[in-house]
Amino acid sequence: MTVCGTKGMTSLRQSYKGVDGWSGGSCGIHLGVTIGRDSGVVLRVAAGFLDGLGTIYDVQLKISSSWSLRLVALVCLACAISIPSVTAQTNGEGGDATSKNAAGAVRGDGRCFRAAVGSEVPEPQDLRSVDGILKVDLAFRSFVDSKGEVRYCYVTRNGNQSPTLRVKPGDTVILNFKNEATAAPRQTRTAMAAAQQAGAAARDASAHTAMQMNSGSTPALPCATGSMKATSTNLHFHGLTVPATCHQDDVMRTLIDTGSAPFEYKFQIPADEPPGLYWYHPHIHGFTKAQVLGGASAALIVEGIERAIPDLAGLPERVFVIRDQNLANPDAAPVDSAKLPPVVLDADGDVMNTGTGTGKPAEDLTINYVPVPYPNYPPATITMKPGERQLWRVLNASAITYLSLQVLFGPQAQAVEVVALDGVPIHPKNAALNKYILLTHLGIPPGGRIEFVMKGPPEGTKAELVTRSVNTGAVGENDPNRAIAKIVAKGDAAEPQSSLPKNPMPLPPPSKTWLRDVQPVRVRKLFFSETPLDPKDPNSPTTFFLTVDGETPKPFDPSSGIPNIVTHQGDVEDWILENRSQELHAFHIHQVHFALMEFFGLPVNEPFLRDTVNVPYWDGKNPVYPRVRLRMDFRDPNAVGTYPYHCHLLEHEDSGMMGLIRVEERRQQSTVESRK
Repeated sequence: MTVCGTKGMTSLRQSYKGVDGWSGGSCGIHLGVTIGRDSGVVLRVAAGFLDGLGTIYDVQLKISSSWSLRLVALVCLACAISIPSVTAQTNGEGGDATSKNAAGAVRGDGRCFRAAVGSEVPEPQDLRSVDGILKVDLAFRSFVDSKGEVRYCYVTRNGNQSPTLRVKPGDTVILNFKNEATAAPRQTRTAMAAAQQAGAAARDASAHTAMQMNSGSTPALPCATGSMKATSTNLHFHGLTVPATCHQDDVMRTLIDTGSAPFEYKFQIPADEPPGLYWYHPHIHGFTKAQVLGGASAALIVEGIERAIPDLAGLPERVFVIRDQNLANPDAAPVDSAKLPPVVLDADGDVMNTGTGTGKPAEDLTINYVPVPYPNYPPATITMKPGERQLWRVLNASAITYLSLQVLFGPQAQAVEVVALDGVPIHPKNAALNKYILLTHLGIPPGGRIEFVMKGPPEGTKAELVTRSVNTGAVGENDPNRAIAKIVAKGDAAEPQSSLPKNPMPLPPPSKTWLRDVQPVRVRKLFFSETPLDPKDPNSPTTFFLTVDGETPKPFDPSSGIPNIVTHQGDVEDWILENRSQELHAFHIHQVHFALMEFFGLPVNEPFLRDTVNVPYWDGKNPVYPRVRLRMDFRDPNAVGTYPYHCHLLEHEDSGMMGLIRVEERRQQSTVESRK
């Protein structure tokens, strides 16, 4: 049995082993009984909850069987009286996971949860704000699995993994964040080469500032708990319009070291933040890919999408986080290997694009930590009622994998009702007053999100969630066709743990001009490019660049605080992004959203805003580079600060494809609207 409480008993010894009769992984007082060979009873009592090292405290007493039940009752009573309770509502954190999402709890040995192949997709625990505050104790943990892969996860005080944070506009978020990771990831060859180049450039330019994140000997930063190490981490709240300042959403100066005191993140969700799906993940330059690839990511939902789109009121909702990870079976041959070209690896060992839609992928995929491993791709299982309408909120938390999702009933692709993109609900002005857009292909770059209404298949129908191949270019990674989950229709399927309110109050009409209708004050041009260190060596590490047009390409230097772009709060700009490389890139900027205005020079009239977008690859021949035109929105006061823009293929970001923008205080003469 379990009685939740704090560590109130003296430790007689520490143990990582489970006690007979209980599973571990939660807080409180645990009791187990073992019948001894001499008919005696060993009563085991474990007090407290798993601490940062996964430690369980226990006390063992040997007594006779005739007194066992009586003593159990006495101990239960004493513990319940003497140890303060940590309830499900404390600080709005929520209690232990229910049976629906108990699979997401950290194991008794302190390791991060990973589900079995083919299992039912678990639901992450929901942590909701209470009285305008969401306060959570969150730990960052690591472990090394049986194959030597470093895995990561975020863990709550109650042992639940990678919870979904649910807040309302105007709420205050307080995260007491503790770094308990001990396993250092392997830095990629390209990231190491880029760091060496950036260091050399910094020495040549003698440009040294406080923004130093690339050396184990680096002195403590203004918002750091120690010098930069391979186990250092921080948090980025992707998509939120939160200030890029210390203890809010700064990723350039914030370094949280293993073993340091809990670091407090505290920020307010803007009152006009669009209701939708956001996420949080590490953003440590040089090690971001390793930590995200290892599983460090989770969803954050700003509640109220049913207020923007009343037709969604009352719908059950599911959150699906699709992650990638290193191949579980890297030496296996593709099932259709006879038809395929030979496998070619890049400098970091990722499989390069075959151009066929098949073959060995660069990475495996998981859905809510249920792995779907190459080469046979045994799908996970999603169960729902036949014909039931659910809101599916899908996050591509992959480090380098693009998704092109389809829902299949038999061989037929199904159109789904897309209602939001990158956290922003559909805007009626550009949707002909429609409440959704019907799509059969859902392209999601790494870091992107999409929300759509899914209707359950008829019972007995073969149904699947799949990702189609994405052509990433001649030197891009291979993202082939593969299944992700089978969708099983059952009349007695359990209801999802969360549903949207049934009688929402509609949002008031927007008080600001729709971004697409605002004329930009200036136009900038940037370009993606990349160069192998040794053009004659196909396995040579590559250096990646994201350059303002007219400047010489150079990799991002974390030791320089000089911004590449300076603008002012209140401005709206158009950015033209060219891709001068032969692989697909995904552009992302912190703190703000943008509107996609043109794609390949063709006008686009989307009813959404984005924070991440694909930039098509160059074929190596065309005299005109592929490009997109984005309308960048710096009107919000929270946009003030210095923060990065980069490729969201995290290998590219770690390897130099990043820049800094400084948004200065609003100029007095500006009359542009102040809110987004």
